[in-house]
Amino acid sequence: MLVHKTPWCGCCGEWAAYADEAGFDVRVVEHADLAPVRRRLCVPDDLASCHTAEVGGYVIEGHVPAPDIERLLSERPDGIGLALPGMVPNSPGMEVPDGPRPTYRTILFDGAGNRSVFAIHGSEGTP
Repeated sequence: MLVHKTPWCGCCGEWAAYADEAGFDVRVVEHADLAPVRRRLCVPDDLASCHTAEVGGYVIEGHVPAPDIERLLSERPDGIGLALPGMVPNSPGMEVPDGPRPTYRTILFDGAGNRSVFAIHGSEGTP
């Protein structure tokens, strides 16, 4: 897994460590600006987060949980990749002890603008 991040983002490093601990072979590359990386990988602006990863021919945008990535790589659906837009509290790498635990959705997206909910985490879905 190749993780693109900015040098000053700590939560991106936390997520990369999380992905490594989950069994992915992680390599981190730092960029001053991730916009060109996202453009090259066809990540829509409204799905952007603080880091972008590449694994198994897919794009992973943001703090996507490892089980979602494992499922993506196992099922191999049509699409560019998965996104968890923004910086969701208590998503992997964004843990806040005793902080809010909002429900969040991982989105499968493609190059034609199609999107679907790939997984739900929190009170409506998986823990």
